Amino acid sequence: MKHYRTDFTVGNIPRHLITFAIPMLIGNLLQTFYNTVDSIWVGRFLGPEALAAVSVSFPVLFLFIAFATGLGIGNNVMVAQYLGARREEDATRTITNALTVFTVIGIATMFVGLAFHEPLLRLIKTPPEVLTLASSYLVIFLFGLPFLFLYNAINTIFQGMGNSRTPLTLLIYATILNVILDPIMILGIGPFPRMGIAGAALATTIAQGFSGILGLFFLKRTGFVRFQKGFFFSKKLSGIMFKLGLPAGAQQTVLSLGFLMMSSIVNSFGKNVIAAFGVGSRVDQFAFLPAMTFSLAISSVAGQNLGALDFRRAREVARWGAIISSLFAVVTTVVIFFITTSIVHIFTTDIDVTRLGIEYLRIVSFSYLPLALMFAYNGFLRGAGDTFQTMLNTILTLWGVRIPLAKVLSSLPNLAERGIWISQIIGPLAGFLIAYIYYLSGRWENKILTRPQQEKEEVEQSIHEATIVGAEDTH
Repeated sequence: MKHYRTDFTVGNIPRHLITFAIPMLIGNLLQTFYNTVDSIWVGRFLGPEALAAVSVSFPVLFLFIAFATGLGIGNNVMVAQYLGARREEDATRTITNALTVFTVIGIATMFVGLAFHEPLLRLIKTPPEVLTLASSYLVIFLFGLPFLFLYNAINTIFQGMGNSRTPLTLLIYATILNVILDPIMILGIGPFPRMGIAGAALATTIAQGFSGILGLFFLKRTGFVRFQKGFFFSKKLSGIMFKLGLPAGAQQTVLSLGFLMMSSIVNSFGKNVIAAFGVGSRVDQFAFLPAMTFSLAISSVAGQNLGALDFRRAREVARWGAIISSLFAVVTTVVIFFITTSIVHIFTTDIDVTRLGIEYLRIVSFSYLPLALMFAYNGFLRGAGDTFQTMLNTILTLWGVRIPLAKVLSSLPNLAERGIWISQIIGPLAGFLIAYIYYLSGRWENKILTRPQQEKEEVEQSIHEATIVGAEDTH
């Protein structure tokens, strides 16, 4: 088993963060790349309407996968803290149980998505010329949600183990498959019919299904999975995962609803602004990746050290994580600001969309540094199991700052859509300040899962507690 995991409770902290994050960063780049390939093929060969359809589909898809993402965070915290505390049997049961839970939720979410995707598209004011295309894209994508949920579970399990290389391997295979299938299914090469935008969704769905099934095989080889007479389910472990994961799931849901609201504001400006926002958002996905990746690395590295109740070392994880993530953010901002035109031309040759896309990126690129700092400290709080606070941070940042500002500023005649872009700078700045102030308060110390057994049992018997543990630090 130890061959498949890394012990973060000893050794050099910056080295742990970087060596763990780099495979994840490459993997996230590949994941974003193979999703972005859809936009490139669609934008250049099917036109602005099809590109807008992919753009408006993203926040709807994000809404459906938000719950699984939150549960994945809870699963990651449990695996990391149990392994940090050398409780491998608990880790094994947690992993096997998670696979069962995620499979069931993935299937249920698929049916919910198929039933409600079109009303959601209408709710966010999707233009009529875009609605039919977006619906055809979403339907095929939604059929692949069970595989997407399965992969998400497997990915967070390996991260909790300190293993970021196996998820990278899975994404390499999936990316290659998606790149091959995209032109074949979109344009109808060889014996395949021309499927247009639906072909882009089908290519991505097949690639995700392949990575999910292959990931299950790799996970079985670690020895941390035990299936006896079918799927394993534990009510107790599921309860812990839900208590940790529900705030994170709510956070992701609130975030996805915020994206829907933001899309509604953007959609009111017409198809060219929608397409430009879609292009800018795809570039943002790449720009945010270092911050998101180091946030995940901080959660796993800090989680193991907090599981071992080493608070001094855990604080060093937060400090080094913020420094490294900030350096990446500054470099990304400079690069994107100066090569914006070339970047936008990858996605579209339309003059109006190009102009609007350049304007978007030159404004929004200044949000990357505060966003990196916000992600770093939120990542630490997740590693501690304080997922309620990260949920609160997201609600205040998005719904208390960014969306109201986007609505107000975009209504000013001299700003219009630029008001939306400006709001994306102020929101992350507020989010960083909220997360950092809470980190300094030290309240997250009361959220650690792996207390001495007597305290742990006492806390588990306290049914009035809304989150895991809550006992005082015995150090």
